Amino acid sequence: MYIFSMKLTQQDMARILGITPMTLRNWRKEKPNLYKIIMQGFAFDEAIEEAKKNYEKLETLRECVVKK
Repeated sequence: MYIFSMKLTQQDMARILGITPMTLRNWRKEKPNLYKIIMQGFAFDEAIEEAKKNYEKLETLRECVVKK
């Protein structure tokens, strides 16, 4: 699992996938469905990480309210 703290560049994504950035760009043009699936996978991972951060914030708020 990869932890995202910001948007990844195509170079970052290519490195994670073990391919060259050129391959990723070629897939975008020549294999749009594959590229779309890959981008959705990265977006999903990002959404999961954001949800975890939000949960932690909510848990901290809850703890503050319970202590009072």
